[in-house]
Amino acid sequence: MKALLNRARTFRARADFDSSEFRKLAEGQYPEVLFITCSDSRVIPALITGARPGEIFELRNAGNIVPPHGRPGASGEAATIEYALEVLGVQDIVVCGHSHCGAMGALKSGDDLSALPGVDAWLHIARPELAPVLESAPDDPSLPEVSQGNVVNQLTALRSYPVVRRRLDAGRLRLHGWYYEIDTGFVHELGDDGAFRVHAA
Repeated sequence: MKALLNRARTFRARADFDSSEFRKLAEGQYPEVLFITCSDSRVIPALITGARPGEIFELRNAGNIVPPHGRPGASGEAATIEYALEVLGVQDIVVCGHSHCGAMGALKSGDDLSALPGVDAWLHIARPELAPVLESAPDDPSLPEVSQGNVVNQLTALRSYPVVRRRLDAGRLRLHGWYYEIDTGFVHELGDDGAFRVHAA
């Protein structure tokens, strides 16, 4: 924590806040993409994409889960999706799963999460749709089948939002599925055929 605190204290000196780039940030944000990914500390959207400040609007939670539209109660996910599309006007949404995901690992192994009732309730959102994948996927610590299947399911959940459907129907929105390998740095992209592939540079 001390190192993080020291870097925060010296951030102003390390960044060029007199540049036009940082001055423009105070005038408003115009992100290009809503990036939905896991809270995992090893998954850093700006590092993976090389994004500059203001280019990515992030939504992060355990397991990069998108609750289906219409679930009762307030939802930070629903609010973020709505704001990104209706206010910021982003035209691309990326759902990015990753290898070695603790949330997906807990679903795959059927861990007893009674000591973590909040986590258990949250993962219950993804569990039913993932059931076929959970049963057939091999026991692999990187969990590619489970994490990739979860990405596909969350893209389906996104399409349940009226604001998403309207923009898709109007050709004003594109959805993307990614799978990031923590140990290699490869980013696999979901193709129209339902397969994830690495695109060579």
